[in-house]
Amino acid sequence: MTPRTRTFRILAAGAAVMLAAAACSGGGREKTEDSGTSGGNAAGSSGYTIAMITHETPGDTFWDKIKNGAQQAAKDTGVTLKYSNDPEATKQAVLIQNAVDSKVNGIATTLVTPDALAGSVKAATEAGIPVVGFNSGIDDYQKLGALMYFGSDETLAGTTAGKRIGDAGAKHPLCVIQAQGSVALEARCAGVKSAVPGTENIQVNGADDASVVSTLQAKLAQDKSIDYIVTLGAPIAIDALKAMDQAGSSAKLITFDLNAEAAQDIKDKKIEFSIDQQPYVQGYMAVTSLYLNIKNGNDIGGGKAVLTGPSFVDASNIDKIVPFTKNNTR
Repeated sequence: MTPRTRTFRILAAGAAVMLAAAACSGGGREKTEDSGTSGGNAAGSSGYTIAMITHETPGDTFWDKIKNGAQQAAKDTGVTLKYSNDPEATKQAVLIQNAVDSKVNGIATTLVTPDALAGSVKAATEAGIPVVGFNSGIDDYQKLGALMYFGSDETLAGTTAGKRIGDAGAKHPLCVIQAQGSVALEARCAGVKSAVPGTENIQVNGADDASVVSTLQAKLAQDKSIDYIVTLGAPIAIDALKAMDQAGSSAKLITFDLNAEAAQDIKDKKIEFSIDQQPYVQGYMAVTSLYLNIKNGNDIGGGKAVLTGPSFVDASNIDKIVPFTKNNTR
């Protein structure tokens, strides 16, 4: 889902407020049905209903963190949360329109395909329903009419990762894109390439693990000059490890995002580091910001995106973070 002057002070200020209350794009598999999820004992006590709509393809543990954060926020604020998802842009647009038609009080949505979602987001704003973007769409959320945005600047994240591996000697990284047409994933690889010009992109089918492994294995066997592999989702990193083993590759591996298995692989020194966008925070702040906007007219971020990353996870902090990955909160 170009580096800019947004600073992490925005994140620090916003996250401090939200985390005090809560204590905090990858591959995937197939569509799930719309599901209503309440946040716990306090759900509905505010009288507000918030719809969260994403481009999730089920099977990717990344989205469990988004949902866990959103559900905790719903519990803390007494909001009734309705979550739905579809990886197809036109169907995600229909889900947004359905939320508008059901007269929810607020909508939080990913904006990975902004052109396809523009009409339904406009319908929401024209109906007086506040919309918040998160996770994907940092460059487009304001043009679409969303009030606030919570997520990582993917170009900045890619550039930061590229600089780190470049400083470590990378000359020919392979950047693995697992979802065709994803602006966020393309931005990550472009950021890596801006720091390490020898970066090469490869497209894989993130919905098919066996295909990912075979595609990467063939590439690594054919080109021994590849010295780093950059995966853009934790499940793809696990596939890459299998491919590296089968190809006898000596390349080093880094990944974007985390799950429990990838975190353990960082601890075991199989993965150098992760560039974490903190999806739990994205889900939590998206819901809480809408609650505060509806209840009190608050606008978090002062017209600028609130950055939740890049946040590096490596040998220096992995011991602290592993337990949170097992809880699906980091």
